[in-house]
Amino acid sequence: MLDEIGSWNPWLMAVLFNTGLGLLGWRLVSKLLTPAGLGHAWILGVVVWGTLGWPGYSVVLFYFLAGSTVTKIGMAEKEAAGIAEKRSGARGPENVWGSAASSTLCALATLVLPVQYRPLLCLGYVSGFSTKLSDTTASEIGKAYGNRTFLITTLRPVPRGTEGAVSLEGTLAGLLASVVIAVLAWAVGLIAPVGVGWCVIAALIATNLESVIGATVQSQFTWLTNEVVNGINTLIGVVTAMGLSFAWAELIGG
Repeated sequence: MLDEIGSWNPWLMAVLFNTGLGLLGWRLVSKLLTPAGLGHAWILGVVVWGTLGWPGYSVVLFYFLAGSTVTKIGMAEKEAAGIAEKRSGARGPENVWGSAASSTLCALATLVLPVQYRPLLCLGYVSGFSTKLSDTTASEIGKAYGNRTFLITTLRPVPRGTEGAVSLEGTLAGLLASVVIAVLAWAVGLIAPVGVGWCVIAALIATNLESVIGATVQSQFTWLTNEVVNGINTLIGVVTAMGLSFAWAELIGG
């Protein structure tokens, strides 16, 4: 019955499934999202299922659960040091769209652009979440377990949680996170095997560029909040992955 509904009206299926999943997991999501964040996450879930179906939904759901999990790692110590995410990691609307805006635009573009662009747009969609999960994981693992943290622009040792700081532990964890979510996207048929590589490379580039932004200009502009920087980060990841894929296609095609 659900398959039939999904086949004839994916948007109705999106509303029913997203609402049902939220109600079933209410105790969990109420700890991971603010009330306003929950509403915006519901909108995101409906848009993703309505455009990309269950494969796209599985990617954003994995990102949300994995990202929330790594944010909670070492929370007590990070809060004591004053470097934890606000609200103990509970996501609000600004966090939802700071992480998902670029990927959502790729998903919506599948509705209006010719079908031949769908693989490229799906790659962009996945690379946005691959980039953000890599960034979140690198940051949270670095703050919790980084033995030595360095400012990315000077390689000068700095305290954990410093804007623009990187660590070996965080970088490796972030790289692994980008691989896992990209492999998931390939397994559910959203991207080709080579797309896994583009997502991982794009995530690595974008995450390090975000650290450069944090180390240089973020403190100079009040509007350049963490959420805005997150949006820039994911946009870089999306554009980089799509650009690499397009360039590769031109190379082997030519």
